[in-house]
Amino acid sequence: MNQKTLSLPLFKLTLVSSLVALSVVGSYIKIPSPTGTVALDSLPGFVGALSLGYQEGALIAFLGHMLTSLNVGFPLGVLFHLVIAGEMALIALAFRFLFLRWGYPLAIGVTTALNGVIAPLSLVPFFGWGFFTGIVVSLLVTSAANLVIASLVHRVLLKR
Repeated sequence: MNQKTLSLPLFKLTLVSSLVALSVVGSYIKIPSPTGTVALDSLPGFVGALSLGYQEGALIAFLGHMLTSLNVGFPLGVLFHLVIAGEMALIALAFRFLFLRWGYPLAIGVTTALNGVIAPLSLVPFFGWGFFTGIVVSLLVTSAANLVIASLVHRVLLKR
């Protein structure tokens, strides 16, 4: 193996690790919500999905959610945060797929609905409709913010 062969995987690992770390940083940029945990932590996962690929974006979204949840003490419990992290990985995959097929506007719109409405529906059997109605507006606003900013970052990266 030559140095170029070794440097690409190492470079990608560095980018993935950096974006996971930025998820933790983003978790400190809070949006008011009943749980106090809604933040800009998924933004790096969406940037990774657009810029690095399906697998990398899903991994960043999954690990980013788990580390930010660990950072705040798993307020819904570890099992629920594993489920949410899995959903975030799938949502990052969907965002990339939608972007590649139909561009930014549709990808942002559909992914906002997936992240802000569809994903929290999975928690209704455990926490009830009150939890869902209490969190849905803050999740929609924050999802849209994460996705719009990620799209803007991606556009800037494409020009470089």
